Amino acid sequence: MTGAAENPDQHLTGETTMIDREAVVRRHTVELTAPDPAHVLTVGNGDFAYTADITGMQTFLAFHDQAAAQAERRLAVNTATMATWGWHAMPNPEGFVLDDAMSTYESARGPVRYPDRFDMAAAFGGEVAPEYRAGTWLHLNPQRLDLGRIGLVLRPEAGAAPEEDPAALVNPRQRLDLWTGVLESVFTYAGREVRVTTVADPDRARVAFRVESDLLADGRAAVAVRFPYASDGFFQTSDWSSPDTHRTTLEPLGEAACRFGRVLDDTEYTVRLDRSSGTVEPSGMPHEFAVTASASVLELVASFGPGDGADLGRAGFAGIRAAAEASWRGFWTSGAAIDFAGSTDPRAGELERRVVLSQYLTKVNCAGTNPPQETGLITNSWQGKFHLEMHWWHAAHFAVWGRPELLERSMDWYLSILDSARATARRQHYAGARWPKHVGPDGRESPSDIGALLIWQQPHPLYLLELLHRASGGTERERLVVRFAELVEETALFMASFAEERDGVWHLPAPLLPAQEFYDAKTTEDPAFELAYWWWGLEIAQLWRERLGKDRDDHWRRVQDGLVKPHQREGVYTAIATEPYLKRDDHPSLLCALGVVPATPLVDPAVMEATLLDVRDDWLWDTAWGWDFPVMAMTAARVGRPDLAVDALLADRAKNRYLPTGHTPQIGSLLPVYLPSNGALLSAVSLMAAGWDGTETPSPGFPKDGTWTVRHEGFTPWP
Repeated sequence: MTGAAENPDQHLTGETTMIDREAVVRRHTVELTAPDPAHVLTVGNGDFAYTADITGMQTFLAFHDQAAAQAERRLAVNTATMATWGWHAMPNPEGFVLDDAMSTYESARGPVRYPDRFDMAAAFGGEVAPEYRAGTWLHLNPQRLDLGRIGLVLRPEAGAAPEEDPAALVNPRQRLDLWTGVLESVFTYAGREVRVTTVADPDRARVAFRVESDLLADGRAAVAVRFPYASDGFFQTSDWSSPDTHRTTLEPLGEAACRFGRVLDDTEYTVRLDRSSGTVEPSGMPHEFAVTASASVLELVASFGPGDGADLGRAGFAGIRAAAEASWRGFWTSGAAIDFAGSTDPRAGELERRVVLSQYLTKVNCAGTNPPQETGLITNSWQGKFHLEMHWWHAAHFAVWGRPELLERSMDWYLSILDSARATARRQHYAGARWPKHVGPDGRESPSDIGALLIWQQPHPLYLLELLHRASGGTERERLVVRFAELVEETALFMASFAEERDGVWHLPAPLLPAQEFYDAKTTEDPAFELAYWWWGLEIAQLWRERLGKDRDDHWRRVQDGLVKPHQREGVYTAIATEPYLKRDDHPSLLCALGVVPATPLVDPAVMEATLLDVRDDWLWDTAWGWDFPVMAMTAARVGRPDLAVDALLADRAKNRYLPTGHTPQIGSLLPVYLPSNGALLSAVSLMAAGWDGTETPSPGFPKDGTWTVRHEGFTPWP
């Protein structure tokens, strides 16, 4: 049970009792009873994660091999171990730099160079043309590392070959207790029960296990620690076929601990393994080590760190479990909560399940010191790099759910690459700092004929900081304003200089690509969403100046006042202001102009409602993505159509289906995990429940027909 909310509950039933948060969370405890290559469960802390199969460890690697599954067009998720600091780059013998991947575009400012020379189809296995070789290497590097696999080795009898088929497990039962972050897995093998408890340290790159089975004592069960080489594949986290390209050393640390030293090209990291008993020895396979025990209980703690791991001290299972339980209880009892118990709409239980699981998944994967990748710390997509246009969808909800500290952790990263972002703007003859779309931890953007020309990520830092400011109070607000003043100023300077004046009207000019990516960058202008977002972003920057005791910027005001309004045709908005005006596939991102973005002078709510209905009735929804459904819900809520908001959130579409684990696979087997869906859902639900400035209707995004009982506490209303 949490303490009283700062503001009274807003709900549809008139009740004022506090929410039993533990009851809400425990209603949605994840329970799996069969091995499934698409079903994995993860423990972690935002900067580190360990993903397990049905055994609670990383036992059946081939069963979860994404590369093999992709070739067979079936769904699978790798079981990997990842950290925000774990990166690797393949050798670059030709010394490729970003200038080698540039093309020149004409603009009103003269020739502008963009790093667009990348052929995705070739990178997926075809021959790379000479003009794309530099862009391909730069796109594929660096890649996030799979730090190692720790799994069971099960044998039907001592000395037999290891079991490779999870179907050999009898009556497997796996339970992720979301309230405590503890994963418990039980099964029978070779006539004996095996019980595994798995938990992650809430503060460090550590995972702890307690394995209980008679099979340990008689040699039919052991633990394997395996280390792969890195992979620069799209959906691969590891390369097990190149043992000569990396090095692993084993160093004993007394009787109950050891240290593995890892070297992969220029990358070095360390793994410390503490154990309750037993021995650790090379298994005879490259980069593989066997942990054996003579007792029926084995406790292990694996600690990971960059470099020589000098700060990886001893840790025990019991202490890590206690810390994890306390941390997760603290998470669930802080911030906001929502309860749909009592609703008669048959979809209410499923929506609540998605909300609870999405909070867990985004805390584990999206609350770190770097912007997250689309598949988080579970597996790699786009080599594990960040897509900054997705940062908002991953993390904006933390602030409005009353957990702003989880969002602020990744905002410092923008400050770390500010010089790089300034250099990008200067190269393109703009002021300020231009934020990249597809980027690694060092801030160097990845060549792409799409990503290099997107602009909707540019206002994101402003909006995220504004949400942080709203969710904070007193001196904390003052600290934020000062700390991020330069980031706000440089972001807005670019936005104002990017806009182009023609006869007193300001435009967003070519070359650009809107969030709905499949237009011609050389001719596309004035996308509807980006126009509204440009006004709102500059307004946030003006507010920030006022908070610093400065006057509003006159040039920014002229741009705001002069921005062209989004193009209309037949009473509805179009995606862009140039032909073909609107394509009806991919993201219906024009809806973001009022929904994600609050009301601005540029958008007419009545026209946006008509646009919403037009999109709902005539869109190729199988081409939409997981965050598009929450987009539609946010727009529906803001234009006074709560019936459409709920329908959008729970639309029965291919990319809007949530597995028992909470994951939302996209584009077949290529993206088996897609965390922007989860974060977007949480943003939409908070808007629908808490409303926005000036709303007086309780829970304005939920129907008032008596079928929904919505109790909530702790939310920060939206702008």
